[in-house]
Amino acid sequence: SCTVTNMSDRKTRQMINRQKFFNKKAIIAVVGCYPQVSKEEVSSIPGIDIILGSRNKGDIVYYVNRVLETGEKIVAVSDVIKNKNFEDLSVENYEDRRSRAFIKIQDGCNKFCSYCTIPFARGAVCSKPKESVLKEVRNLAKNGFKEIVLSGIHTASYGLDFNDKDYGLIDLIEDLNGIDYIERIRIGSLDPGFFKDEIIERISKIDKLCPHFHLSLQSGCDETLKRMNRKYTTYDYRDVLLKLRKKIKDVSITTDIIVGFPGETDEEFKETYDFLKEIKLTKTHIFRFSPREGTKAYSMEGQIHDKIKDERYKFLFNLNSINEKEFKDRYVGKILKVLIEDGSSCSAGYSENYLYVLILGEKLEKGNIYDVLIKKNKANDLIGKTV
Repeated sequence: SCTVTNMSDRKTRQMINRQKFFNKKAIIAVVGCYPQVSKEEVSSIPGIDIILGSRNKGDIVYYVNRVLETGEKIVAVSDVIKNKNFEDLSVENYEDRRSRAFIKIQDGCNKFCSYCTIPFARGAVCSKPKESVLKEVRNLAKNGFKEIVLSGIHTASYGLDFNDKDYGLIDLIEDLNGIDYIERIRIGSLDPGFFKDEIIERISKIDKLCPHFHLSLQSGCDETLKRMNRKYTTYDYRDVLLKLRKKIKDVSITTDIIVGFPGETDEEFKETYDFLKEIKLTKTHIFRFSPREGTKAYSMEGQIHDKIKDERYKFLFNLNSINEKEFKDRYVGKILKVLIEDGSSCSAGYSENYLYVLILGEKLEKGNIYDVLIKKNKANDLIGKTV
């Protein structure tokens, strides 16, 4: 379960009801962030047999067996705020070869943005030991995976909890770069503070690292960023963006934006709009502010009406369509290396800089990388053919 928005909670409740409807004898285990922050609320939902938190997901089978034996409801949600133990759920078996493998290398967050429940849901920063990460990736390489995606709650915090304070995310990426048969390394969401000049210089020399970074922004207005408790300014963001574009060829930058944050005036929203119009990112994921009980933003003055959120969402959605088209248009007539994720009669996959490409009329092998000549950009879908 997820609890990042009210919609996430609602979807979890709907899923519980749906499963009980289709299989009345099913054992229902609700696990993850929603029960971690709302244990009492989840406990009140009829039909649940097991309630676990966000750092004991690996105990599901044990508790299912206990319910089968005793028939009693089990609630096992522990405090995670000070829990620095990484729950290692490595993949060991593979039924077929996939194109990309997601490796969770980090959990938890210490940032406490004013709108976010994640520190309460996921606890303190903890990192997967580097030896475990390297072993898992070598195993993935042997099983035919060509691309790995490093993920976490706050990926840039990888290594902060290690005794060796000199080993962090950039060091791990450099070590992974030396593993045979892995051809691509991709990183999950990062905030601008990670990209110091030295880091950018080292990143530019890692040949397997994909030139695509999801660089978190949330707002293009400094006053809004302060209320969000984000630790950077629009100047910082622009500075990192320009340096990445200068040092890394074909780099693609995507981001997230929250509209309708408490106190966001028309003028502040316009600053965000103008900033996004200026920096022209590849893609912007837009979210309407969702107040989460227990966060500072929940009780802030100046809550924005849903109608205004919807209007601002539409403005940024239209702007994103323009920026996305402009970026993709650059690649018409050029060759991109595409990792095939769908190998049906209409093959499709992602380029190194995370552009989705359709190859019509060619049945290509899933998990392989092909040189694809981009023929056109149709409705923001890149269409090409192999060369």
